[in-house]
Amino acid sequence: MDTREKLIDARIGMLALADELKNISRACQVAGISRTHYYDIKDAFERYGRDGLAPRERRRPRMPNETPPELVARILEMTAEYPTYSYVRVSQQLRLVGVPASAAQVRGVWLREGLLKRFDRLLWLERRVAERGGPLTEQVLKLLRQHAHQTVDPQTHIEAPVPGYLGCQDTYYVGALKGVGRVYAQTFVDANAAVGFAKLYLSKVPMTAVDLLHDRVLPFYEAQGAPLQRVLTDNGREYCGRPLHHPFELYCAVQQVEHRTTRVGSPESNGMVERFNRTLKEEFFGVAFRKRFYASVEALQADLDGFLSFYNGQRAHHG
Repeated sequence: MDTREKLIDARIGMLALADELKNISRACQVAGISRTHYYDIKDAFERYGRDGLAPRERRRPRMPNETPPELVARILEMTAEYPTYSYVRVSQQLRLVGVPASAAQVRGVWLREGLLKRFDRLLWLERRVAERGGPLTEQVLKLLRQHAHQTVDPQTHIEAPVPGYLGCQDTYYVGALKGVGRVYAQTFVDANAAVGFAKLYLSKVPMTAVDLLHDRVLPFYEAQGAPLQRVLTDNGREYCGRPLHHPFELYCAVQQVEHRTTRVGSPESNGMVERFNRTLKEEFFGVAFRKRFYASVEALQADLDGFLSFYNGQRAHHG
């Protein structure tokens, strides 16, 4: 006998007890119910018979300010797309695509789904991708652990009155891809316009630093009619050496680009590109490695180019 039938028999027994005692108050006292409840049971039995004594299914009350299910689905979709964003940033991205979601609504959904912490959102993304058939190899997990513990917190502010006045360049270690080897990114960001560039290489040598400028950066400035005047780098070997022999120094001299360097041991002196590297780590590499396995640098570069197009043209920026 299931719980439903047991409850029906108990209520019928309580009605029979009242008839036997011929005292409703006494029967209610023995059964531990109120007289009002007794008359509700009696009325239901007289109207509908035995089926009227079955327990009713209670609907979950709908709160007047509850987020609609359709909006919850859109918020979760945007969260899966940008799991490292804050709830304010996610609400901004939703409004950019025409979805009127407030930051409070995004936070409320995250709270109910247990996604308030960024690490929880990344774990949720892993489960979501796994359920939909996305492979997560041991090599990918190793890269994820590496990116999860890297922290860069630059505090500097660089003045650049016009685009091209100063560009900041750096070398960022992406990780080791299985079957490929170590992967490095040459990164560059304009200190005024915040336009970013990044290209992947299998080594960090002077020619990779030159290649980024020659292949991506200088053609962009030429197309805009605003020549690059200065470039700021650290004192790494890929950037510094004998002026008449070092490829990067020579290239800057030929292109009439002034090469400046930061203080030794002071990465915060080039804080703008360090912050750009952090954005790449959190919003691209940390997410991309959770979604798919990359067997080549070319495949990773293709996805990186797509992110850079979004970063330079569509991404909502603070400040």
